[in-house]
Amino acid sequence: MPSFEQLPRASDPAVLGRAPQAPPCSFVVFGAGGDLTRRLLMPALYNLQLAGLLDDDFRIVGVDAREMDDAAFRTHLTEAMAHFVAERQGGTPVALDQAAWAWMGERTAYLHGDFADPASFERLKTALPQGNVIFYCATAARFFETIAQQLLAAGMTEEAGGFRRIVVEKPFGHDLTSAKALNAALLACFDETQIYRIDHYLGKETVQNIMALRFSNGIFEPIWKRDNIDHVQITAAETVGVEQRGNFYEGTGAMRDMVPNHMFQLLAMVAMEAPTSFDADAVRTEKAKVIQAIHPLSGRQAVRDVVRGQYRAGAYGGRAVPAYRSEPDVKPNSSTETFIAMKLGIDNWRWAGVPFYIRTGKRLSHRQTGISIHFKQAPFALFRDTPVEKLTPNIMFLHIQPTEGVTLQFSAKVPGPRVKLGGVNMNFNYADYFHEGPSTGYETLLYDCLTGDATLFQRADNVEAGWSAVQPVLDAWDDGHIHVNPYAAGSEGPDEALALLQQDGRSWEPIER
Repeated sequence: MPSFEQLPRASDPAVLGRAPQAPPCSFVVFGAGGDLTRRLLMPALYNLQLAGLLDDDFRIVGVDAREMDDAAFRTHLTEAMAHFVAERQGGTPVALDQAAWAWMGERTAYLHGDFADPASFERLKTALPQGNVIFYCATAARFFETIAQQLLAAGMTEEAGGFRRIVVEKPFGHDLTSAKALNAALLACFDETQIYRIDHYLGKETVQNIMALRFSNGIFEPIWKRDNIDHVQITAAETVGVEQRGNFYEGTGAMRDMVPNHMFQLLAMVAMEAPTSFDADAVRTEKAKVIQAIHPLSGRQAVRDVVRGQYRAGAYGGRAVPAYRSEPDVKPNSSTETFIAMKLGIDNWRWAGVPFYIRTGKRLSHRQTGISIHFKQAPFALFRDTPVEKLTPNIMFLHIQPTEGVTLQFSAKVPGPRVKLGGVNMNFNYADYFHEGPSTGYETLLYDCLTGDATLFQRADNVEAGWSAVQPVLDAWDDGHIHVNPYAAGSEGPDEALALLQQDGRSWEPIER
């Protein structure tokens, strides 16, 4: 499940409203009393309603073990939504649209039940009208299999009277073995076409724009290969710590939380071949091929090309912040990593010999997710008898969060009588061209789920390919071969991560850009 570093902001309903209305549907949320429902799902559905994308026969049914009735559930959600809209314009209060929220309230019900109790699912079946149903598992991963099996046993997976779809959040397993087991369990209850493995990173506009940037512009795709690209860096940096998620994070860590899903999805968008169409399976097949082509790290390579880190006490924003081991529900001698950096290779014709460096961590100096494409240097020979000492690196930066856009760095002549070069940037910011408010990313993903577009959702082979790529590293950890390096909170990570690139004669781009 995603971390809640910042409250989500609403999308511009006018932009969302350019799409056709979704079909009627009952939207069942397991874990309806949790943060995911309150802070992401309901705001996203509210935005879809403001945009006129929800059918008049849309229904929400919350299911959870908490003792509540319909009225108490609606009050719980209303309080959360009041806080949400107050934050949606960067702190400028905005009133909740009472008509839109009343519309949703009239269509919202609550069912108290135990996920392991067949009687709860019989009551749910009785409460649901005939037609389309989406089952959203906003729960801990340990409940995914149980919920799927209970739905099957209650006869709610058959698509005779309308579609039946199940949505599961990450983590999709804990390692390769558990990922395969989870996929097998889900596929025993649902067809692959009914399973939507959701990754909120893929709802971000810049992530989706990577394909548009590459495949709709003749100036980029011909040079997007090993002949012209020196290396690629992918960074997902967070300033927050684990907050109140110590129990979850202790058993997960940065590798399992981010790499096989978020980071590899970003890598796949950058490195995939052009699909034959924007059909969901065509796109997902090309993404799976890239992940399957990641060169497996042997035990020795895992030690050399992987860096683990854990934040110690430090400072951020002028205030002291505690060490990871001092966070609630964290073991005082914990060896869980809060930072991971890796060097990867892709064994195919396009990318052979091009290293992909990825890093992600908590309590870093700035919040930033981005991709930098480093092109090979032009020959220096022409400038050997000039004051030019070196050429400006040609880098394309794809900014994903907190701002969205693209920056291209290149050289230009400095005005004057002598040949002197200066580095310049060409910037494209989404906000300058497209007037869409910041989004949770869930609006697009929920709409796609309602309309049956699985392009941005992971398929079983994609999930298992991701775990296959990192499993040798996890095995090396179990053998005690990769220790955890400390880094100060508010820094850019452990020194060993800097050395990972320095050994190749390269360096990380600064986290703040």
